[in-house]
Amino acid sequence: MKDEIKLGGEFNKMIHERMPIVLDPQITEYVSNLVARIAHEMPPQPFPITSAVINNNAMNAFAVPGGYIYIFTGLILNLKHESELAAVIGHELAHVSLRHVARRMEKMKLVNIASMLGTLAGMMLGISGGDNAASIGQAVAMGSIAGAQTAYLSYTQQNEREADHLGMNYLVASGFNPASMVDSFKLMKQRQWYVSNNNIPSYLSTHPGLDDRIDYLKQRFVRMPPAFFSRVSDDVDFHKIQTLIRARRTDPKIALAHYNNIPEADRNCLDQLGLGIILSRMEQNKKAEKAFIKANKDCPNDSLILREMGRFYFTTGKMDKASPLLRQAYLQAPNDALTLFFIARIQAERKDYVQAIPTMRRVAEMVPRDQEIHYHLGRMLGESGNYFGAHKQLAYAALYGRNMKQALFHLKKAEGLAKTKAQKAQLATLQKRVNPVAEN
Repeated sequence: MKDEIKLGGEFNKMIHERMPIVLDPQITEYVSNLVARIAHEMPPQPFPITSAVINNNAMNAFAVPGGYIYIFTGLILNLKHESELAAVIGHELAHVSLRHVARRMEKMKLVNIASMLGTLAGMMLGISGGDNAASIGQAVAMGSIAGAQTAYLSYTQQNEREADHLGMNYLVASGFNPASMVDSFKLMKQRQWYVSNNNIPSYLSTHPGLDDRIDYLKQRFVRMPPAFFSRVSDDVDFHKIQTLIRARRTDPKIALAHYNNIPEADRNCLDQLGLGIILSRMEQNKKAEKAFIKANKDCPNDSLILREMGRFYFTTGKMDKASPLLRQAYLQAPNDALTLFFIARIQAERKDYVQAIPTMRRVAEMVPRDQEIHYHLGRMLGESGNYFGAHKQLAYAALYGRNMKQALFHLKKAEGLAKTKAQKAQLATLQKRVNPVAEN
């Protein structure tokens, strides 16, 4: 079990270093809360359940030993309801609870973490499809003995049926409609007709056939109380997350076509919000402003709309319009890190570093590995005369941006500026973070 926990931690570290992890707290907190809701129905585990969102168009999710689960943005975007996402999460958490991967690795008698990590990466990332996920999995696998073992490690027919069964139990116990698991499988099956099979999760492309598994799940429905099937998901937050992913993380032309296909009279406030974000990305600012104003009119006092509208005005240099909107968003959602980020940026633009620096420090505590947050905090500290703090934060920004040359540059500058005991302690922590990565 110790090796299993260590393996999961090493794999998670590799994922964060090599793949585009989504750091938008609006998205990550939503997914984390949904995972926690389902994980609450699992028996006690010897490790916490930890989630992350990967910016990848593949319609996929997977979990690894040690309680780590990864959700691709493509999966969130292409499902219709929160309950369907919950069904996929339930299936993946069932694999964790049943220790399917861990047990097969034990049978393979892998004796060191390096070979286990390579095998796991080859299996999980190799089947993920899309962008750089598969290539990373193949590269890690081929760099170890894992290349020949990955096929053996893949889930068996029995593994999948067990995960379907237990995942359904978690789904129902979490308060969701059991039909959602079948609905999610059907949606993924439809996608097989117009995307490559590499974009289909492993548990939908392996045996037994998807139709057989749907039939098996439907047989279970007969023994369930009818009231379970009248459960309706509250999809408000789910649709907000979909809007953010579509508008900010997909090709703007494709996203624009999506909203243009909705008759103007039928567009709701989230459609208008998505349209505003896309048009601002395309620098069509007059049209974007019109869409934001319409979204805010249709759904007044919505914290996400206020935040994104304030963000738009900030990026177009209209601070006087941005500031009240962001303040209003803060009152609605005081723990929204992105709202605070732009409030701090406005304070810094006005040279109010007494307010800006503590605000941005709070943001950095909420989202600790974000390159942009550390960069702007470094700039603020430098402009206020705190040069040690500035170089320290800029080193972290470069580290999280994987620019090791720049990270080492700022580390050296910080080393020359560290005078107090507190600064030297902070420097030692920074050295431990930067130097091992630079050596690799």
